Amino acid sequence: MTIAQLEARVDALTDANEWRAAQTKPTNVNDTYHQSCSRLDRLAIWTTDRVGTMGFFFIIAVWTIVWLGWNTLAPSTVRFDPAPAFVLWLFISNLIQIHLMPLIMVGQNLQGRHSELRAEADFEINQKAEREIETVLEHLSSQSELMLEILRRIERLDQSRAGSGAS
Repeated sequence: MTIAQLEARVDALTDANEWRAAQTKPTNVNDTYHQSCSRLDRLAIWTTDRVGTMGFFFIIAVWTIVWLGWNTLAPSTVRFDPAPAFVLWLFISNLIQIHLMPLIMVGQNLQGRHSELRAEADFEINQKAEREIETVLEHLSSQSELMLEILRRIERLDQSRAGSGAS
């Protein structure tokens, strides 16, 4: 291999700046997802995020205990839903459940869609990283071959100098 061929081979190797310029920047899936959500979608997600917390559970538990306690233990003249009826409490509790259940399910579906988008983006990034690693390994292999060729040439030069100096 001639020096011109070696130089051509080195020039053919991609420069790091050229490589970086050719790369596409990954899109932020979270931004894309949030921009695609309507106001109702955002409301469903907000509700799902808030209702699915221990704080909301404690609010409902305290509300139920206070309601039942008041209507069971308070003087009968101030009870507004006395035992054994508790009709208003049952009605309001069922109303909350009936409205929250579908809203939570919608929010969970939206969150699931978001998770799928993130998983797809992760998969694409992993594939891109694999291609980049392969490129780097090929580049390193090529550099190793070039260095070996250079070392062989240096060795031949040393041998020819040693042979000509011995005569």
